[in-house]
Amino acid sequence: MTGVLSEVVDRRAGLITVSGHLTSSGADLVRGTADQLRGDGHVRVVLDLRGVAAADVDGLAALRELHHDFRVDGGELLIRS
Repeated sequence: MTGVLSEVVDRRAGLITVSGHLTSSGADLVRGTADQLRGDGHVRVVLDLRGVAAADVDGLAALRELHHDFRVDGGELLIRS
């Protein structure tokens, strides 16, 4: 389906696998999940975007901001694409 974003979370590994179309709304979903993993004690979170079919400018900007926020807080957001 076009416009739909989904994520699969491996809480033990700190891995978020994303597929579909990344928009700012989808990036907000990913941010919430990443923040929850960080709150659960993961200093490093892996974001796997290899299943993302398309991304808009706002979605990508939100991920850049999330990456920056992790660094500022002393964490690491590893993005696979």
